[in-house]
Amino acid sequence: MLVIPLSRWQMKKVKICVPTMNAADLWPEFRTRLREQGILPDSILILDSESIDETPELARKEGFRVVNIARKDFRHGATRQRGVELLSDADVIVFLTQDAMLATSDAVLKLVAQFDDPKVGAAYGRQFPRKGAGLVEAHARTFNYPPSSAVRTLEDAGTLGFKAIFFSNSFGAYRRSALQSVGGFPLDVNFGEDTVSAARLLLAGWKVAYAADAGVYHSHAYSILDECKRYVEIGKLHREQAWLLERFGGVRGEGVRFIRSQLNFLWGKSPREIPLALVRAIAKLAGYRVGRLRK
Repeated sequence: MLVIPLSRWQMKKVKICVPTMNAADLWPEFRTRLREQGILPDSILILDSESIDETPELARKEGFRVVNIARKDFRHGATRQRGVELLSDADVIVFLTQDAMLATSDAVLKLVAQFDDPKVGAAYGRQFPRKGAGLVEAHARTFNYPPSSAVRTLEDAGTLGFKAIFFSNSFGAYRRSALQSVGGFPLDVNFGEDTVSAARLLLAGWKVAYAADAGVYHSHAYSILDECKRYVEIGKLHREQAWLLERFGGVRGEGVRFIRSQLNFLWGKSPREIPLALVRAIAKLAGYRVGRLRK
């Protein structure tokens, strides 16, 4: 367990939770960067969804705690809530995904330092594009993860709109007591459980922090079909959790801002990629509308 002396707390007990499935290829780098954080192995919980490679064995070899999750039962919200319940003695739980590579040896320390403010209920770190990432992939990280840290409250929803509840569980941490006080992760949500939880925390009076100095390398080279499918899930989330839009506003403005930023980014670096970027934008919009309409 990582014990961090802080001015406001006598100590902070930190534990790590990582859902995995067939992570063996990524494991050497992932475990090295994780072990560099100085956290005791038995404070790292692996929730493995029936990997058919060596993932569970590799994790146990490191001394990590491994709990098996039936693949048919995996849901992003319910599985992470299982982790919250298993780590009942933690003050702060840091969630990682298996493809998020910690950027520095003190990344977890810097993320957890956000909880020195007793009103911070959750904090997420910066994401950098992975090695070899293309321009479209890199821009998404630049747009969503700026170089300046910030702390958001419910009042910021008036100016930031839906962006006020942006969050990522690829490298995100929660004050366990705060998360539990708002019902924990939504059990019936299989996408966007981090967004829902951030919204609940803000509505309950907690702050959500973004730590730009705590980073991971994490991005995806989505195909156009992948982008479309992802936005179907986003549209479905917004349909099923309609209160998010009602309370924090629509997402059209943010989408337009993203496209403009992406086009400007590509114009200065590789204009020939602009037509494909526009096709991607159309695919995202189509997927989102399908998700909003599907019953």
